Amino acid sequence: MSSHAIIFTPLLALSLLFFSWSLYQRLSLVALGQPTHTYIGFNAGLREMFINAFCQKRVLRKLFGFNHFIIFWSFMVLLLANGEFVLSGVFPALRLSLLPEPIYLAIRFASDIMSLLAIVAIAIALVRRTVAPPYEGARNLESYVILVLIAVHMFAYLGVAATEISLGHEQAAAYMPVSSLFADTLAGKNLDAAYNCYWWLHAFALLAFIVVLIPFTKHLHVFTAIANCFLRLEGKPNTQRPETFAKGQTYGARQVDRLTTKDLLDSYACTACGRCQNVCPANITGKPLNPREMVKDVQINLLANGPRIKKGQEATLPLIGEGCKGTVDEEAIWACTSCGACMEACPVFIEHLPKVVGMRRHLVEMESKFPEELLSFFENAEQRSNPWGMAPADRSKWSSLLGERPFSVDKTDYLFFVGCAGSFDNRAKQISVAVATIMDMAGVSWGMLGKDEMCCGDSLRRLGNEFVFDKMAKANVEMFIEKGVSKIVTSCPHCFSTLKNDYRQYGLDLEVIHHSELIAKLIQEGKLKLPRHADLGKVLFHDSCYLGRHNDIYNEPRSVIQAATGNAPAEFERNRENGFCCGAGGGRMWMEELTGDRINRNRVSEALKQQPDTLCVSCPYCMTMIEDGVKDLGASEQVQVKDVAEVVAEALRPQPKA
Repeated sequence: MSSHAIIFTPLLALSLLFFSWSLYQRLSLVALGQPTHTYIGFNAGLREMFINAFCQKRVLRKLFGFNHFIIFWSFMVLLLANGEFVLSGVFPALRLSLLPEPIYLAIRFASDIMSLLAIVAIAIALVRRTVAPPYEGARNLESYVILVLIAVHMFAYLGVAATEISLGHEQAAAYMPVSSLFADTLAGKNLDAAYNCYWWLHAFALLAFIVVLIPFTKHLHVFTAIANCFLRLEGKPNTQRPETFAKGQTYGARQVDRLTTKDLLDSYACTACGRCQNVCPANITGKPLNPREMVKDVQINLLANGPRIKKGQEATLPLIGEGCKGTVDEEAIWACTSCGACMEACPVFIEHLPKVVGMRRHLVEMESKFPEELLSFFENAEQRSNPWGMAPADRSKWSSLLGERPFSVDKTDYLFFVGCAGSFDNRAKQISVAVATIMDMAGVSWGMLGKDEMCCGDSLRRLGNEFVFDKMAKANVEMFIEKGVSKIVTSCPHCFSTLKNDYRQYGLDLEVIHHSELIAKLIQEGKLKLPRHADLGKVLFHDSCYLGRHNDIYNEPRSVIQAATGNAPAEFERNRENGFCCGAGGGRMWMEELTGDRINRNRVSEALKQQPDTLCVSCPYCMTMIEDGVKDLGASEQVQVKDVAEVVAEALRPQPKA
């Protein structure tokens, strides 16, 4: 046995034992979480793992992601070379040179080139993190140590290869241009001493990864991020996990083991890239919510409390509270708008919103602890089935000029689910009239539920009042089935998403479409003729989070605007899947915004830079928030706000006489 092997073998054995023990201690805590019900499946999981973990599809959405791609694939390419290093360190005769020559030469060439590219990528990453960090706090010791150690690892590999070339021991020297150049610098040096130096430097770097960096830093994501892509949940994360209600049960996430196994795996999979916090409307406008830090707090809490919970002991570090690491601030929990921007931005499918909703459920259902303005909302929703506490008989007053339009399964194709805003909010009523007028003009057979219509429960569910939502959803599903409803059109993306996605958990699977989808279809099929183009000047379209990110409906509203005005709408700088929230989602419509800047003002400020004449929306919540923002910024005289349906209604008006 060589001198290297005598020392390296026990070090490697101890390192691997410690590595295995450390990973078990950490990853076994994931099993403490609640079961996850909608795993995507084995074959689909393999596909997602290949596309997003190995091909780095979501990482490459950002330009700097290519740098990470280079570093990741340098590790992948060097797996064989590192495997050879470990095996030959114990058994010197085991070398890659035993492979067929073409394969061996290809491995050596790829490893040589990728090592250099990795060093260049690390240098770029160090400069970027120092000069233009991705977020405040990105200049931290952990990140610098990881980057430097990767560079040391690559440099040491090239050093070992260069000395072997200089010693005449490397048969693939002609296929290793980088190492050959390195070897030229070793002329006249003590090659044996240089070889030993680089060999042990390589060993030190490799053992440091095994013993410290992978188990105890964010570098653990080299394993957990791949697993997270494989175990991602089915479909888009546009609904929430249901609860079963019974006496004696606890609800929501009071402590970390009340989160799901996927939530806990998420906490290990986070790469701390900061993409989530850079798109979070709450974080951008100065609220205490930071999605990246929330996920990190879950990990800290799990590591602190997990071993105690496994032993049946009480958790000592609260999951919800304030003032310490590992605890999520209550104000941060209530700051979330459920826009989904964080989840859309995350390259490894971390789901932030279910964690927020889980903690809200505990505060609402177990402690009755929530912002005071929600008290009247909860009471009105439960007692009168609408946020304002209006009489159910008033639901159909907006349609008084349209005549009676009761839904009948034998006489009407579509149920027009008007929604609370469309029934009671004065501005949203105008949108309801526009939608109804358009359907009449196109010959669509439709009806309403009138006073029997109830709230869909979207805000209740996102605010954590799952008990009331559950009752409301079951009552609605029962009514839809009883009345024979098979197709629903609605003007509210929140109603749309809830009826389409959340209600499937209650056995209801029917066709639900947003009014922009219906209008686009009617125009395309020639059933809706627009006699003229609406003259609205420069139109700028704002994407609704619940229509866009949550349900991938981007093109239909734009095609409708183009058909109605003759021009494609202008785009916000932040648009489509990168669109910025109006600030009303996640139940924030019913809460005051007392900390930081107002989210709607941030969005309207972005719009005003383009000097539009009309801001176009597709959601009654967005209508309220954008109109308020326009008023707050003193732009009411210059800019009007219209819904997609109102733009079409404008184009349906007869051509004015000359």
